[in-house]
Amino acid sequence: MSRKKQSMDGNQAAAHVAYAFTEVAGIYPITPSSPMADNVDQWSANGLKNIFGTKVKVIEMESEAGAAGTVHGSLASGALTTTFTASQGLLLMIPNMYKIAAEQLPTVFHVSARCVATQSLNIFGDHSDVYACRQTGFAMLAESNPQEIMDLAPVAHLAAIEGKVPFINFFDGFRTSHEIQKIEQWDYADLKDMVNMDNARKPRKRRRFLPAPRSVQLDLRRTSCRC
Repeated sequence: MSRKKQSMDGNQAAAHVAYAFTEVAGIYPITPSSPMADNVDQWSANGLKNIFGTKVKVIEMESEAGAAGTVHGSLASGALTTTFTASQGLLLMIPNMYKIAAEQLPTVFHVSARCVATQSLNIFGDHSDVYACRQTGFAMLAESNPQEIMDLAPVAHLAAIEGKVPFINFFDGFRTSHEIQKIEQWDYADLKDMVNMDNARKPRKRRRFLPAPRSVQLDLRRTSCRC
């Protein structure tokens, strides 16, 4: 199949693929991953449809921990959910990552890998943030240039859906994330052909039904008493 070429950086390549496979995006932009969340937010606002024929619902929280909680809750309700983060932001998501992996929820965290600041704040380009997540149960997939991101990011999403294993899809922050190259871009029709739609719908069938909030339960009791 022929693919049209377009100039873009690594963040845009990851966002292009992520948008196709995503129903809900829980975000809190953090450098150098912010362009991914910004692109998804703009495309949703402009009415772009994903491969399921719907706009991505973008939920921006007040911290990375809140974004991770949003992702976990959305996954538990059956929606295919994605987030974008890096560095300390990824570390704040670790508690939820253990639960997401244990519950076999299919998600992909797209990470522009960056150093975790220790003795002093910095923006060095090591992968200490990703290394800190090796024990969470997430599978990991890495790329080294924008074309690899465009080609392998769908593998992360498809493998998560097929295997019920969450993925960290990562690449160098500030280097690959912002490096502009002319690459072959996937058309959403081609990405849709790759997806087993029956498996994509399974999370909705196995979603957890959480109890109503306590205030709602109390109101129900009052109603039953009046009856």
